[in-house]
Amino acid sequence: MECEWRIPFFEPDLGQAEIDALTAVIKSKWLTMGDVTSDFESQFSEFIGCRHSVAVSSCTAALHVALRCLDLSADDEVICPALTFVATANAIRYCRAKPVFADVDSLGVWNISSSTIERVLTPRTKAIVVVHYGGYPCDMPAIMELAQSKGIRIVEDAAHAVGARLQGRAMGSWGDFGCFSFFSNKNLTTGEGGMVTTNRDDLAERARLLRSHAMTSATLDRYKGHASDYDVVDLGYNYRMGELNASLGLVQLAALNKRNEQRRKLVELYRSRLSTMSGLTVPFTCSAGESGYHIMPVLLPERADRAKVMDHLKAHGVQSSIHFRPIDTFTAYREAGLGPCADLIYTHQIGERVLTLPLYPSMRTEQVDYVCEILQYALRGL
Repeated sequence: MECEWRIPFFEPDLGQAEIDALTAVIKSKWLTMGDVTSDFESQFSEFIGCRHSVAVSSCTAALHVALRCLDLSADDEVICPALTFVATANAIRYCRAKPVFADVDSLGVWNISSSTIERVLTPRTKAIVVVHYGGYPCDMPAIMELAQSKGIRIVEDAAHAVGARLQGRAMGSWGDFGCFSFFSNKNLTTGEGGMVTTNRDDLAERARLLRSHAMTSATLDRYKGHASDYDVVDLGYNYRMGELNASLGLVQLAALNKRNEQRRKLVELYRSRLSTMSGLTVPFTCSAGESGYHIMPVLLPERADRAKVMDHLKAHGVQSSIHFRPIDTFTAYREAGLGPCADLIYTHQIGERVLTLPLYPSMRTEQVDYVCEILQYALRGL
């Protein structure tokens, strides 16, 4: 029997505008990648402030394409955090390179930093994938300075960070590539989908080729009579975004700043309510820049039994989650000799104690109050 959630973990913000956009695409009878996708790419580039955006089928596809464009080999290492979704490291392995895990900065800042990156740098390091955890920007000026001094490429996993900014620059516009997720629980959703961003013309051209089997002309070009034949010039993939997804993206993009502001207010409310709970920590209290406020993570007290806390929340209709179990602890990574890593001190502590609370733009003040009330009761019972 399915649980009836009083407060779900997330709830997509969808309305009549999204329905109208989908209907318009269906009426056009052109569903695969076409003019609507191109429009979404153009508007996303303008929003991020970068030269190129390449729409793809997921953030995993975006990461894979970005890393493929860097021509990695089996001898190369790519540094990334272990406190992230497994796709970040999987994409490195898709390219035959070795993921090397850097610890996060502290129990208060759950991003990798220039100092934690430097600890695991080797002559084989070819690239760094930074993850803006929860939408909170990494210290990109320091990381970029380190990378440029070593001739290392930077890929930003901005799956949580659409709309986030640091020093006036959008996350996803700092590195060689930015990679975004538009999964159903993200701040901007297309159902399934992602985006690759870059300011380099050569990398954008190759990314566009790789997302569609490295074919030199698109289906729409041939349909419109702009091309009659095509060549295949690389080992590419079927990573295209469809018109239905892109139409959702256009509507969602127009509302993103407003919805991110609603998220910010809810996070501030959470922080105020949670500040009185003994032993519980909320990360990123002194974060620089503007967050995307994608999720609401907390660090439970050391004595807490997380499973029991989650069960207590569930019993009162509150859905919660875990972001994330560290990648190096997964069976597939242990069996591949990629974990567990003893030097990920903060990462493992967070992985054992993190709890993610509900957060979505349509949440009401009384719902935040209820979540905090139930969580406080659970912690008192320890």
